[in-house]
Amino acid sequence: MIILGISAYYHDSAACIVRDGEIVAAAQEERFTRIKHDPSFPTEAIKSCLAVAGLRPGDVDQVVFYDKPFLKFERLLETYLAFSPKGFRSFAASMPVWVKDKLFQKANLRKELSANIDDSVDWGERLLFSEHHVSHAASAYFPSPFDRAAILTMDGVGEWVTTSLAVGSGNALQVRKEIRFPHSLGLLYSAFTYYTGFKVNSGEYKVMGLAPYGEPKYV
Repeated sequence: MIILGISAYYHDSAACIVRDGEIVAAAQEERFTRIKHDPSFPTEAIKSCLAVAGLRPGDVDQVVFYDKPFLKFERLLETYLAFSPKGFRSFAASMPVWVKDKLFQKANLRKELSANIDDSVDWGERLLFSEHHVSHAASAYFPSPFDRAAILTMDGVGEWVTTSLAVGSGNALQVRKEIRFPHSLGLLYSAFTYYTGFKVNSGEYKVMGLAPYGEPKYV
């Protein structure tokens, strides 16, 4: 089976091709567009992956997007409502982007794949959406050499989950524990990134690089 994985519309858009469980090609869109953290649909990354793998668009069996947009939108709505009316300005600013690119992603992805990759392929029948933390866990476990493994994933936030513990066994993943938004070590890390003057979803590695130069004053 040939699977095309896509990440887009947030930061660091990318594409990956997995053939029968083995990663055969992967690329970030910024490598081709020269736009740092390019969030756009990864047209050039997909073309590169297909070329590296020696495949045509029609050879792809499934196209998988890395999260479920309606679940994420549910979290945004509940969060903004909980803080209303204080969050209204931020909510109003985010809605145009969500309506245009993020919410109805199946239609957007089908349109982009047809327009930029191959319009003779029925992409709608091949599109699947995976929960965000399951995507993280799968990308760590399935290419690994282990038949059974514990998988810990941590980030800012996916749809609702911020940290998860799963068990991979054979070709199956079972999520055992979850920590949900707003409890998030990743968002705390991003808050410190912002506080120290760096961009969120960009400068976190700089904070990590600065850490060895600090004094353990509060430890």
